Amino acid sequence: MSNTVFCRKYQKELPALPFPPLPGKQGQEIQATVSQPAWQEWQALQTRLINEKHLNMLDPEARAYLMEQMERFLDNEATDQAEGYVPPSQA
Repeated sequence: MSNTVFCRKYQKELPALPFPPLPGKQGQEIQATVSQPAWQEWQALQTRLINEKHLNMLDPEARAYLMEQMERFLDNEATDQAEGYVPPSQA
């Protein structure tokens, strides 16, 4: 695997993920089409969604919701936002 990938979110060559972030075919597809910066940005949004919406990751509906939000985020579509999130001030 190359050290870069054409990122589907940013539409340019960026550093590749070192390993699939999810098991199976979906993880391999993400590794082949999503850059490290895009995946890190998704992980930050995912964490905010889990925390602010009090998602139970044992609930299949919560996991399906996050998978839907992940696909929307990576495809540059509108995603839900954490209502109570206030970004840190830029110092």
